[in-house]
Amino acid sequence: MPSPTAPPPAHPAPRRLVLHGEPQMLAFGRALGRALRPGMFIALSGELGSGKTTLTRGMLAGLGHAGTVRSPTYSLVEPYSFSKLDFYHFDLFRFEDELEWLDSGFRDHFNPRSVCVVEWPERAPHLLPQPDLQIRIAASGGGRELQIDAFTETGRRCLDNLQYRAEDPAG
Repeated sequence: MPSPTAPPPAHPAPRRLVLHGEPQMLAFGRALGRALRPGMFIALSGELGSGKTTLTRGMLAGLGHAGTVRSPTYSLVEPYSFSKLDFYHFDLFRFEDELEWLDSGFRDHFNPRSVCVVEWPERAPHLLPQPDLQIRIAASGGGRELQIDAFTETGRRCLDNLQYRAEDPAG
């Protein structure tokens, strides 16, 4: 057993969460949105239709966004501005060439004032920084299983501050 003064492990075991239906995905996203801090990068992976954009819609609602949330499938990025941070929602599903990323200036969005959420990060593995949180979404029975990995201290603090109860889908 580690001593109480030992540093936390470099990469703790992933957290797993099973959500049933869109209301729970949105509620979890709202809770996560309230825990986000400027400078974070969240990577979202999962099959088409697994709930990545729904989760992002919840995050934006948790930050106070009440408007429409469009999927950036064709534009590659949708920006949202809040008083405390800028939020960039990327979708790299149609991403074909790393030069698109380099030429677009998207790298500049990854800065201390921004939260960047990237769907399909595996399409640009050499271009993206280490995520603070990586969330993998997979079908599980009638719901979705989320595997959440925190790769940085900021990501771990975000998860520690997360206030979500699966039995309260109203969020």
